Amino acid sequence: MAVEAVIWDFGGVFTSSPFEAFARYEQEKGAPKDIIRRVNATNHHDNAWALFERNEIDAARFDQLFLEESTALGFPIPGRDVLPLLAGRVRPRMVEALKICKQHFKVGCITNNMVSSHSPGDRAASRSTSTFGEIMPLFDAILESSKAGVRKPDPKIYQMMCELLAVEPAACVYLDDLGVNCKPAAQLGMRAIKVVDVDQTLAELADATGLSFPTEEPAGA
Repeated sequence: MAVEAVIWDFGGVFTSSPFEAFARYEQEKGAPKDIIRRVNATNHHDNAWALFERNEIDAARFDQLFLEESTALGFPIPGRDVLPLLAGRVRPRMVEALKICKQHFKVGCITNNMVSSHSPGDRAASRSTSTFGEIMPLFDAILESSKAGVRKPDPKIYQMMCELLAVEPAACVYLDDLGVNCKPAAQLGMRAIKVVDVDQTLAELADATGLSFPTEEPAGA
């Protein structure tokens, strides 16, 4: 089936991965390597991270639960320390790729976020930053876990996006920096691209869509 839509994750795709910030924090605090990721991966449907991304708890409760979960894994980390680590640096070539895709296909964004901290569509900081303000209006549809009440990798949120865009999954390309989120997209019939770095991603996206994307950073980036 011909491509009709390209669906994007936000953090780790249009911005650098928060995993880099997690690693710096762990090193600075003397914490075990990758403990933040292990906390997030443990009981991943119902842990503090999942509850917060579905907007089922507030920031204070997330702070407490994340501390309990990290302590259980061997090193106490307050949830309030984790939230500032989520913001990343914008990747200008990915933004240009989105603009190119929009000229040919429908484009959507599915993002797991936290309404109190990491909502690229709503945060005052995002709205006041020209680059973020440039990105979000480009999408034909946006699904935020904190508003939808469902989060990746639940297949329902991918199906919801297909309904919003009025496309079949087999007509979609999906990009995400997490393999666990790419898997359900692929199972639904989407062409899933795991974002490892910009060059690899744009090469795979070009192969999937037949489009050409920038090989250098845009002027002024």
